[in-house]
Amino acid sequence: MNSSIKINILNPKAAKLLKNLAELGLISIKEESKKGFSEVLKKLRSNYKSAPDLEEITAEVEKVRAKRHEK
Repeated sequence: MNSSIKINILNPKAAKLLKNLAELGLISIKEESKKGFSEVLKKLRSNYKSAPDLEEITAEVEKVRAKRHEK
């Protein structure tokens, strides 16, 4: 049986216990990467041929704001 859970470690002693279990081959530990927003944005933009420039983004935001204030 293989299952995954996410654990937030509150006490360093718990981390040590988990590492011991991993060394015994009872569990495996996979640390999550801490990608920031800019890294995610770079990855998304790399999938497109051209990303909008600041003026295009600003124009779109202004359109949405204008629609919101019409209501």
